[in-house]
Amino acid sequence: MSTVAVSQAGAGGMTKDERFVILASSLGTVFEWYDFYLYGSLAGIIGVQFFSDYPPATRDIFALLAFAAGFLVRPFGAIVFGRVGDIVGRKYTFLVTILIMGLSTFIVGLLPNAATIGFAAPVILIALRLAQGLALGGEYGGAATYVAEHAPNGKRGYYTSFIQTTATLGLFLSLLVILFTRTATGEADFAKWGWRIPFLVSVLLLGVSVWIRLRLNESPIFQKMKDEGKSSKAPLTEAFANWQNGKLVLLALLGGTMGQGVVWYTGQFYALFFLQSILKVDGYTANLLIAWSLLLGTGFFVVFGALSDKIGRKPIILGGCLIAALTFFPIFKMITTNANPALEKAIESGKVEVWADPAGCGDLFNPVGTRVFTAPCDTARAFLSQSSVKYVTMPGAAGSGVKVVVNGKEVPYANAKDGNPAVLAAVQAAGYPKAGDPGIVKMSNPFDIFRPQVAAIIGLLFILVIFVTMVYGPIAAMLVELFPTKIRYTSMSLPYHIGNGWFGGLLPATAFAIVASTGDIYAGLWYPIVFAVITAVVGFLFLPETKDVDIKAT
Repeated sequence: MSTVAVSQAGAGGMTKDERFVILASSLGTVFEWYDFYLYGSLAGIIGVQFFSDYPPATRDIFALLAFAAGFLVRPFGAIVFGRVGDIVGRKYTFLVTILIMGLSTFIVGLLPNAATIGFAAPVILIALRLAQGLALGGEYGGAATYVAEHAPNGKRGYYTSFIQTTATLGLFLSLLVILFTRTATGEADFAKWGWRIPFLVSVLLLGVSVWIRLRLNESPIFQKMKDEGKSSKAPLTEAFANWQNGKLVLLALLGGTMGQGVVWYTGQFYALFFLQSILKVDGYTANLLIAWSLLLGTGFFVVFGALSDKIGRKPIILGGCLIAALTFFPIFKMITTNANPALEKAIESGKVEVWADPAGCGDLFNPVGTRVFTAPCDTARAFLSQSSVKYVTMPGAAGSGVKVVVNGKEVPYANAKDGNPAVLAAVQAAGYPKAGDPGIVKMSNPFDIFRPQVAAIIGLLFILVIFVTMVYGPIAAMLVELFPTKIRYTSMSLPYHIGNGWFGGLLPATAFAIVASTGDIYAGLWYPIVFAVITAVVGFLFLPETKDVDIKAT
């Protein structure tokens, strides 16, 4: 099989071979993200198929926990495959990761459900999900390192920015395939068997990715180091037990990827959650709004990556964190104004109080959805938060029961499981909109984007995506340049996947838990704001600028 030997670019443009390196690395990573996000997009259906022995609420929780497991194991994948990549090589490591990811996804499409093989079905599913998370933990660092080690000095931000588009493109591709399959099969058949098709299709993407990557040679910088016998024999020890390098790993996390991760997940994922779960926008419209903002904004990954080659990585990444932190509250409030104006008016004019003995009120922090609330104070507050009602908790007398007061009028509350119709009727009478309220934004088709209400929301979401591209576009180049060649794969992968897999990946669930605990639909934004500000401060004070680093000399 012929392989591509990549020539080194001079001061001019990108060579044909360099374009192929970027294409091969990026395309494979797009497919890996496609595989990873398929599960999240279909979590509800997967819960029915593989956790059918449990009540609906419980199976949804297990389905989401299985999705979260993929995020939680990513740093461990970074350690395992980072070590292999620094010992064996970049090319073969990310060949292994894409095979693991692709085959795991394909097997999900073939896996019998719980009704067929019982308890084995969810166990195998979770094992496959863990394999996906481990593979993704090794993929990104390999692709970013491989591209960066082919890039000429002065263009690493531009070259690696194409890798940064892959997560967004993978998400976009997964949504398109699901939408097409749903349309072709119909909702009933899609829920029964059609959901398997997007998973099975991944084997074709896997074949293309493997074929392309087999045509690549090893990174010239790594190959030269290996030929000279200078490669690391113990990359984990050198990366993390050596304080000089360990300090950089810590700074890369606290002063870079932690803030980048929360800004990214706020702009792409929490915004979608906010539209659907809090503003009660239907799923079809919410996904189209996000899709349009991503379509308009994705090119800016490359813009900011290239700009970082000229003005530096720090000003763009840390500036993006700071601007996002300062503007999240007004932007999300403007999204509410346009997407659900009746809700905004009700929040401003209505007053809802939950009176209860403080001893009978617990916290509602439930980031993974496994807690079951039984105390009347907790169930009342949980019900109000799920209904997007802003409330305050007031201290009642010792031993007193729970009272819900809406605009000064007490409403009977019996801790019932019937949806609390009396409370629901009272808050709706106070102006809170009903489900399907005609004032809530709704798109009739994918191109229904020119109405002022829709255009305004897409514009606001586009701004959030711009923040994402600012913090994410240059981050790969910065991480590569922070660490020496012999332990680069290991060193850069861990802070990236902790920042994105943990701080970012757990953001939507944690932010909603904060909303439920406080009774304020915007309170969840404090999660990304606090971490983005910490990253901006730590980064500005301690993180070195890396754009002029010659990685061939390290």
